[in-house]
Amino acid sequence: MAYGQIGMMQAAAGFFTYFVILAENGFLPSYLIGLRIGWDDKYFNDLEDSYGQQWTFESRKIVEYTCQTAFFVSIVIVQWADLIICKTRMNSIVQQKMKNKILIFGLLEETALASFLSYCPGMDIALRMYPLKPSWWLCALPYALLIFVYDETRRYILRRNPGGWVEKETYY
Repeated sequence: MAYGQIGMMQAAAGFFTYFVILAENGFLPSYLIGLRIGWDDKYFNDLEDSYGQQWTFESRKIVEYTCQTAFFVSIVIVQWADLIICKTRMNSIVQQKMKNKILIFGLLEETALASFLSYCPGMDIALRMYPLKPSWWLCALPYALLIFVYDETRRYILRRNPGGWVEKETYY
C-alpha cells in the first residue's frame, strides 16, 4: 500500500516539481533526452537550453541541486498528507479530527527543517541545497490533496464494503 500506491503519487510530486524548475530555467522536458553527457561535462561551458541560452557547468549544477532540493521539499509536503492519512485505518479523518498536538508539531517541525535546509546560508556548500522560490513549494500541493482524497475514498469504500476487494488490496 505505502509504496505501490501512495509512494507512486509522492514520487510523481517530486518529479513534477523537478521538471517544473528545469522548464522554468529553459530546459523543457522534451529537450532533456540525451542531455546528461553534456550536462555533466565540466569542460563544456556553453551547453544550450531549449531557447538557445548557454549555460556553464557551474550554473547547470546550481539548477540541478535546486531541483534536488525541490524534490526533497515536495516529498516533505506530500508527507503531510501521508502522515494525516496514517492516523486511522478505517475512520475518516473528518470524523476523527486533528486533535493530536504531537502530530501537528511534527508537521510543523518537518516543514521548518525543510525550510532551514533550503534557506540557511552555507547549505549550498554543506549539503548542496539551494533556496527555492515560494511558488516551487506549491507544486506538490495538488499531489498531497490527491493522496488525501484517494485515502478518504478508500476508507469510505472500506466502511461500506467490509471484507471486499478494496480491503484485500489496500488495507495496511
